[in-house]
Amino acid sequence: MDTLKPASVFECFAQVNKVPRPSKKEEQMIDFLLNYGRSLGLPTRRDEAGNVIISKPATAGMEARPTVILQSHMDMVCEKNADVDFDFERDAIQTYVDGDWMKAKGTTLGADDGIGVAMEMAILAATDIQHGPLECVFTRDEETGLTGAEGMKDDFMTGQYLINLDSEDEGEIFVSCAGGCRTTATFHYEEKQTPSNQFFVELCVKGLTGGHSGDDIDKKRANANKLLFRFLYQELKKMPILIADVQAGGLHNAIPREARATIAIPESMKEALRVDWNLFAADVQEEYRITEPCAEFLLQSAEHRDIVVDRTTSQNLIFAVQGVFNGIYAMSQDIALVETSTNLASIHMVPERKTIEINSSQRSSIYSARVNVADTFGAVFMLAGADVETGEGYPGWKPNPDSHLLKVAVEQYKGLFGKEPVVRGIHAGLECGLFSEKYPHLDMISFGPTLRGVHSPDEKLLIPTVQMVWDHLLAILRNI
Repeated sequence: MDTLKPASVFECFAQVNKVPRPSKKEEQMIDFLLNYGRSLGLPTRRDEAGNVIISKPATAGMEARPTVILQSHMDMVCEKNADVDFDFERDAIQTYVDGDWMKAKGTTLGADDGIGVAMEMAILAATDIQHGPLECVFTRDEETGLTGAEGMKDDFMTGQYLINLDSEDEGEIFVSCAGGCRTTATFHYEEKQTPSNQFFVELCVKGLTGGHSGDDIDKKRANANKLLFRFLYQELKKMPILIADVQAGGLHNAIPREARATIAIPESMKEALRVDWNLFAADVQEEYRITEPCAEFLLQSAEHRDIVVDRTTSQNLIFAVQGVFNGIYAMSQDIALVETSTNLASIHMVPERKTIEINSSQRSSIYSARVNVADTFGAVFMLAGADVETGEGYPGWKPNPDSHLLKVAVEQYKGLFGKEPVVRGIHAGLECGLFSEKYPHLDMISFGPTLRGVHSPDEKLLIPTVQMVWDHLLAILRNI
């Protein structure tokens, strides 16, 4: 860390990564931030939702400047490789440098949005940075429901401008985002005695790239859940299949990287299944040879089970997952940007409740289109006999064509780097959508250093871009 620049930011990032901060379990991080602000002698408080705000007065001669809010979220997506022994509620993230990239050992790095938190911390501690009055805001639970921003009262922040530090492409300034919602389908199954002469086999798809279900949905990456059930659907046309267990995918906002299922088939069909699996693997590896070079397709015999899912539910689950749409639903008619998408995030059997639960997320910059794609997803599962529920979701953020903050940000970027930044919207959700409802007067932009592989153990931070974003941020604060 000592060799990385800006040193103050990376020192703060090292502190952040020592503090466990899973979404919805940010208590240790909240205490850390409260203690940090108070140790600096700055006004520090939290609200009922668990958000933290640390205020810093203007530097000499800049007291009359308008108040700027710097905002990042304190939680992180907790994903790890299956063979990694790691407790996100206790262990510190283990980082290392690989060329120009910072990575973590087998887990998500937490730069989404720990690097934004670190920049705010560095500014709060600095004595040599020019700025007007500042409010540094740290929201909780951005990744699994935006409940921190949603629960924030409309008098928690008082600033006129807001800079969100939660974007992932240096050189791009974001001025709008998609709204989103979650749709859950639940099958209630009957436990049945396993018929005679059954062979149990475990199928696993793993090693996929995964990524953010909004920002990476246009990267033509495979969905592990869809691949696994695509094979089951093909085999169901040849042989009876009974589900014994399925544990596929993970968080609702991540493109699933791994999926596994244990099934029962007639003993006489086991060799045919094995041949078909190998042929299927070869076909899929050819289809996704560019985006999924590390895809693995594993098959192994499994222990005999006395109980399986009833035949109707087994079939209906396979039909529904095969039939439901996944990926880009529509492109924007105005700009080159994904407008509407849906992500089949997870399929998990819960034996104690005798349910199989399917979680998905839908995103769109147009509210009516988001409702439509969620209804489309739900209709498939309702036809298959599942119960379906769609949450209220969160709003999108519309661009402000008269943004003074954007004008200053563009001018300062050109002055620093001699080129125009890209001004655009993002298909991912940002808390700016909720802020725009609670604080309609706010002039907002979002930017950040370059991240890749977010929401997966492949997450990495492009180190040189941290200095660029830092310089740009400080230039805006001097000139707004």
